[in-house]
Amino acid sequence: KGPKMLLQQVPEAKTSKNRLHLDLHVADVDGEAARLEAVGAVRVRKVDEFGISWVAMHDPEGNEFCVVPS
Repeated sequence: KGPKMLLQQVPEAKTSKNRLHLDLHVADVDGEAARLEAVGAVRVRKVDEFGISWVAMHDPEGNEFCVVPS
């Protein structure tokens, strides 16, 4: 089973060059977030919404992505 891509329209106007946001679905959110920090990502915040928790992060260039439970 390969990666899935979901395209979703957002109400905000484009404010910067990068409008792509990735959600990485993993079995161990905290473990994967720690692994990503070790290779240069930055943990921004923990989010608790819709009955689930995930971690918002930035890559080394400042692009946001999320690590979410699979």
